[in-house]
Amino acid sequence: MNTYAYTQDGEVRRASSTFFRGENTNFHPSNTSFSQPDFIDSYVMKGWAPRKRFMTKATPIVAFGSCFAKNISNYLHTRGYNVLTKKENRAYITSMGDGIVNTSAILQQFEWAWLNKAPQSDLWHGYKAEEFGYDETVRRETRALFDEAELFIITLGLSEIWYDEVTGEVFWRAVPMDRYDADRHRFRVATHSETLANLREIRTLIRRFRPQADILFSVSPIPLNATFRPVSCLTADAVSKAVIRSALDEFLRENADDDRLHYMPSYEAVKRLFNNQWSVDRRHVYPHVLNFNMAMFEHYYCDPGIPFDQLNEVFQKALDEDVRIGMNGQVNDGLSYAEIRQRKIEAKRAARRAERAATNLGDRSAVAGSKKVGPNARRATRVSRLAAKAAIVLLALQGAWELSLDWPVLAWAIP
Repeated sequence: MNTYAYTQDGEVRRASSTFFRGENTNFHPSNTSFSQPDFIDSYVMKGWAPRKRFMTKATPIVAFGSCFAKNISNYLHTRGYNVLTKKENRAYITSMGDGIVNTSAILQQFEWAWLNKAPQSDLWHGYKAEEFGYDETVRRETRALFDEAELFIITLGLSEIWYDEVTGEVFWRAVPMDRYDADRHRFRVATHSETLANLREIRTLIRRFRPQADILFSVSPIPLNATFRPVSCLTADAVSKAVIRSALDEFLRENADDDRLHYMPSYEAVKRLFNNQWSVDRRHVYPHVLNFNMAMFEHYYCDPGIPFDQLNEVFQKALDEDVRIGMNGQVNDGLSYAEIRQRKIEAKRAARRAERAATNLGDRSAVAGSKKVGPNARRATRVSRLAAKAAIVLLALQGAWELSLDWPVLAWAIP
């Protein structure tokens, strides 16, 4: 087979040269990639980092959509940035920003504020199913926020939607129990094409009314709590996120020449960089994951932001915390990522030594058992065989116990 050599993470590797690989070939990270000083640049933000940082403490920011928008709003507000949706106003994107999670509902807010286009049905409801009407005062306050914003942070959450069959209009979330009408309220999964169309229209409206504003999209990693489809929630969630991520990627490729259009790969960072990212409900992330995402945002998008060394320090601490949390949320004696790696190596060596020793002991016992010896000697032989087997099991269990809290991390930590 024809092969060619290439360098990844300082190591020379070989791959098939049968097929042309194009002008850009970016490899998936290997086990050793996580220790590289340029890991975040090379494997997470490559192709997505803006040419220059554009957000200062004075930049007026509107952030809404799913959970990442709320998290980044809280973080930036605490850090002294000008988050308009954290200030006093009656706009629904302020009080329910992280509840507006599908692209149809997000588009509705821009159309309502800027075009005075109100839905024909009662579609907007709060967390307690309270009705949010189309109050003109609220609309004007929403428009005022949009008219002032120089950065829109929009997080997309899910593709499962409830809609009014009569008007075709989409609800923010599931229909409130006391409003549900079986003759007109329906459920479906938003398609790739309609998601893409909504994204195009959102950008068109922002460029019409705020042509110089930056737009930053992200995808929420938080999975569905439940699906209304007749399939498992795990599979339904995979489809829900895939629709959003696929449409968003096509949208970004269409507008690759728009220097004020950005993507923050928080979804990939949560899903692909950590092994113990989920708290006990397996839906919300641990603080170490969230802290890394926030630090990554501040380094790449904020001016002056934080230096790369500080970001990398946050990342390494997050990896260490990921190891310590381990399985079932237990703490693993404060061991670091590197210490866990070394412990696994030593445990493997100990298990091999025990196996060799037990094999030799078993061979000697077998020879002794073949001779005509008294019952006491035969019993001693059987005991020695059992002891040898027990030694293997105990040593193996010891090594497994030492590492059981961390085996998901070690899948990529050990070369």
